[in-house]
Amino acid sequence: MPSKKILLTGPTGFIGKRLLYKLDELGYHVRCLVRPSETLNLKIPLTHEPEIVYGDLLDPDSLTEALEGMDTAYYLVHSMGGRSIRQTLAFEEKDRNAATNFLNAADAAGLSRIIYLGGLGDITDNLSHHLASRQEVGKILQSGQVKTTILRAAVIVGAGGAAFEIVRYLVERLPVLLCPRWVYTESQPIAIGNVLDYLAGCLETPETEGKSLDIGGPQILSYADLMRMYARVRGLSRTVLGVPLVPFKLSAYWVSLITPVPAGVALPLAEGLRNKAICRENKIRDLIPIPLISMETAICNALAEEADGPGKLLSHQACFLPDDLK
Repeated sequence: MPSKKILLTGPTGFIGKRLLYKLDELGYHVRCLVRPSETLNLKIPLTHEPEIVYGDLLDPDSLTEALEGMDTAYYLVHSMGGRSIRQTLAFEEKDRNAATNFLNAADAAGLSRIIYLGGLGDITDNLSHHLASRQEVGKILQSGQVKTTILRAAVIVGAGGAAFEIVRYLVERLPVLLCPRWVYTESQPIAIGNVLDYLAGCLETPETEGKSLDIGGPQILSYADLMRMYARVRGLSRTVLGVPLVPFKLSAYWVSLITPVPAGVALPLAEGLRNKAICRENKIRDLIPIPLISMETAICNALAEEADGPGKLLSHQACFLPDDLK
């Protein structure tokens, strides 16, 4: 097994649980920081049983044990939103306090590295509250003694991710999609598989230490493009139209009525889509060279996982893709 000992925060989340499987596959010893109110349920057994410690990033005293003896920590926690919009409005202070507590504890423990997954977006471009908070967290984590790597991503496409679930439910249920005009804002979405490749690759790539690196897929697309692409992959006939002057709150409530994504999560996603999110540089592609997954294939992979569950062999029987993309 690799000698590095890894602390994984957010192991019950969309990214964290998948990264736990990825690190286990690579042979790493992983300690998972789980909130006392949560349970880490693993439907597919791991090769190496992870160590579980309970703590809360808002409780500094609970972090000492979690960080003891660790070499690297993945910071995959953020308060994007609650069930309601009222809960969402309080997330910035929580994120700020959590990052500060974690950095102080990491410095005290002598941690070597932090790897943080943040968000794309130009800080001068009137960023949404959510994206501005993600960037503030990155600055806090890079302000201490620990060498912190920041990976900045836009929309991450994978089964169970809020962005993909919104696209999936809207396109599957509505033949005509009348959406706010933010659906035309361009971004550089990335497949969850490539995000995991980069997160894990940073462990064995010293050149990434202390750097902020943009990560994105091979295509620049808008949400409208993703919706049309999803429809094409599924063989569905759909029309997507952007409607002006639709408030973000109204669009969040509309999304929550049609999809399982609550308004408190849909709102920061909707606000974030007013900002163009395209990679400013591609240094990561030289540091960690991996084949980039097309969005058509990413959608198909997500659909296969929805049907088969995580860890199953992927099948593309539900997708209408050219043979060279299967």
